[in-house]
Amino acid sequence: MVSPSDAPALSVEDVRAAQKTLSGVARTTAMEGSRHLTSLVGSPVHFKCENLQRTGSFKLRGAYVRIAGLTHEERSRGVVAASAGNHAQGVALAASLLGVASTVFMPEGAPLPKVAATRDYGAEVRLHGQVVDETLHAAREYAQQTGAVFIHPFDHRDVVAGQGTLGLEILEQCPEVRTIVVGVGGGGLLAGIAVAVKELRPDVRLVGVQAEGAAAYPPSLSAGAPVTLESVSTMADGIKVGRPGDVPFKIIGDLVDEVRTVSEDALSSGLLLCLERAKLVVEPAGASPVAALLSQPDAFEGPVVAVLSGGNVDPLLMQRTLRHGMAAAGRYLSLRLRLTDRPGALAALLQELSVVDANVLDVSHVRTDPRLGLDEVEVELHLETQGPEHCTGVADTLRAAGYTVVPTR
Repeated sequence: MVSPSDAPALSVEDVRAAQKTLSGVARTTAMEGSRHLTSLVGSPVHFKCENLQRTGSFKLRGAYVRIAGLTHEERSRGVVAASAGNHAQGVALAASLLGVASTVFMPEGAPLPKVAATRDYGAEVRLHGQVVDETLHAAREYAQQTGAVFIHPFDHRDVVAGQGTLGLEILEQCPEVRTIVVGVGGGGLLAGIAVAVKELRPDVRLVGVQAEGAAAYPPSLSAGAPVTLESVSTMADGIKVGRPGDVPFKIIGDLVDEVRTVSEDALSSGLLLCLERAKLVVEPAGASPVAALLSQPDAFEGPVVAVLSGGNVDPLLMQRTLRHGMAAAGRYLSLRLRLTDRPGALAALLQELSVVDANVLDVSHVRTDPRLGLDEVEVELHLETQGPEHCTGVADTLRAAGYTVVPTR
């Protein structure tokens, strides 16, 4: 077996060959401008909308190129993969298009819409394990027992070349680009884009983005070799990877200018911006470049292209993430105050709130706290507001009306 360090370096010609393989299979996804981010950054910002790709993410590109490169004998044995979502769907559709049997192992807690979509694309789905590492182990065991070819989500030259076709499209659609921002898990997408872009436009700055709770690349790049994190935690399951892939790590170390991290609040705010301002459904991993731009807009030279890598978000996660994003954006206000326990006191308070257009989501009365006087009641309010300035205005109005306001988290 040839190690990554001994294998021939990937080149833009490999990516161009992958682009030919994908002709008629993968869509050339749209490039959309973002006026809000453009105003923040001070130069044009564009979204590369890979959330609109077939199967809802970029994963189809690498999976199809990888399976298309198998020999007839390898194809006859079928393919197997492990994934919680995007890679599963990419492998399932790619295998179906190429007439290859596919088996996909998914965690037992995988969102039902992703499981259903993977089956609909033609794969046999097997639920195994509680986390992706357990699922991955089961898929490798299956490959050893049956002879099926294991399709890695990012750690293979063909996969990286397939993902790199995104870089060629970006240069064609936005030839004036100065910075490309890409979410990073194992690194296949960023590495592929780097191979395509740096050979043709070495002046373009490439920035990878990881979630703070799953950021294996910064310590790995410092150490000069892939480092495995002891634990990973982030809502962005598409980039929730504890160790860089060997193949992409070398490319990223050689060609990528920077890998930075973003908080969970920033990820939520990025997803909310995509939905509200761009009318695009994007999963948290796909919103990571937007999160980076929101966190430090003056750090990016424009024109900027932010790659929205996927849009497969579970509705329940979307609901939770949007609430988190609205809270991070100052769109919710929680506060406590004390009232005289008499008829009409709460109605008077609510009247004050109606004057300042604060929407009451929840009201909680506390009468039994020993800290309260005999004639007192404590009220906790959860309000929907228009943003941080509105929150301040609401609190100021209540204080002016004589209420003692105690903000809560």
